[in-house]
Amino acid sequence: MTTMIEEPCVEVGIVRAETINVEFHGVFADSLGREYSGSHAFSLADAGRFFMCVDAESCSFTLKDVVIGIGFHWQRNENQTFKGSLRLIEEGGKLCAVNVVSVETYLTSVISSEMCANASIELLKAHAVISRSWLYAIICRRNRAEGAMLKSYAGAVVEDSDVFKYDGAEIDAGIKRVIRWYDNEAHVEYDVCADDHCQRYQGITRQTNPNVKEAIRATRGQVLMFDGRICDTRFSKCCGGVTEEFQYCWENIRHPYLAAKADPYCNTDDKRVLSQILNDYDQETTDFYSWEVKYTVDELSELVSRRSGVDFGRITDLKPMSRGASGRITELLIVGDKASVRVGKELEIRKWLSESHLYSSAFDVEKKDDVFVLHGKGWGHGVGLCQIGAAVMADKGKSHMEILEFYFSGAEVKALWE
Repeated sequence: MTTMIEEPCVEVGIVRAETINVEFHGVFADSLGREYSGSHAFSLADAGRFFMCVDAESCSFTLKDVVIGIGFHWQRNENQTFKGSLRLIEEGGKLCAVNVVSVETYLTSVISSEMCANASIELLKAHAVISRSWLYAIICRRNRAEGAMLKSYAGAVVEDSDVFKYDGAEIDAGIKRVIRWYDNEAHVEYDVCADDHCQRYQGITRQTNPNVKEAIRATRGQVLMFDGRICDTRFSKCCGGVTEEFQYCWENIRHPYLAAKADPYCNTDDKRVLSQILNDYDQETTDFYSWEVKYTVDELSELVSRRSGVDFGRITDLKPMSRGASGRITELLIVGDKASVRVGKELEIRKWLSESHLYSSAFDVEKKDDVFVLHGKGWGHGVGLCQIGAAVMADKGKSHMEILEFYFSGAEVKALWE
């Protein structure tokens, strides 16, 4: 018998700045009982303060100049409005605004922010389940990292996962090897951030369709499980025709439910379907399935040296040394006349080869005279659910359970709370 638990809250880091401007809609009270409404500016001296809505049903607050798409080509600032409570903390010498909110309220925003609120109901349901699974795995790992006893909820056990790996050891021929990956446990003072590093969470700003609330209601408390454990459910915008396996992007652990497989659905230019996944700023990216990037030798040499911090001199070659099951490059040899480095995993490769992030590491290298041409596919790491592929599946009449089974083979849906 499954033992139900109470719905937990999640702490989400929203914005970090020297000064944070907040507009309280309704009446909020701090820990001393002082009441606040309207516009207020807070500085680092206010770190440690907590603001709770006096009437939780009607209150909200707006944070000004929230940076979204940090480090990506669509980075910009916008004002965002949130339900729940506000906590101010110090992080990295700046003030950070943290939204404390129930998991289901958080997810209502996530599936509206990761996609469009007017997406099909079956797509929204599928994303609600995987976003909840991913989040709850993070919460459980955070409890463990803080020294709490690892709890078994509904028979689910969450394993530890490394945040960051670096191997600077010298290898054959004196070539340095830099292997890095970045995971979600990097945040210390809160559970998750609100940007693409974790899951997009933009408050109630984009919740405009009743389908969103219905998808959350219909899947309330539901997570994906495999072999008695909560699944580490991942997703990306477009897998480029083949999904990738977990161990090629993060820790060297193979999850059977994240097996590589051909995805015949995500190669589409149907604007009606794409508009369900791509928010306004995402629609500025049009060549996500098949793309091409060109650099002259001089451009590439300057870019990679600046992005990596390594003085390569003049780059003479880019050699894929290993690829994942999808064909994504997991280790790339960059050859220069001053230095050569083997770099991985996929995100680090993408960081070094772009001003923001290369669309993916699923590319082939062609050199024409003094020009390097990267012929690539996909947008993102490609592990787990392909959002555009799932949108096409839903448009073709597939249920959310069919979508989940396609991208997470063998996983089962179970409810943790009512």
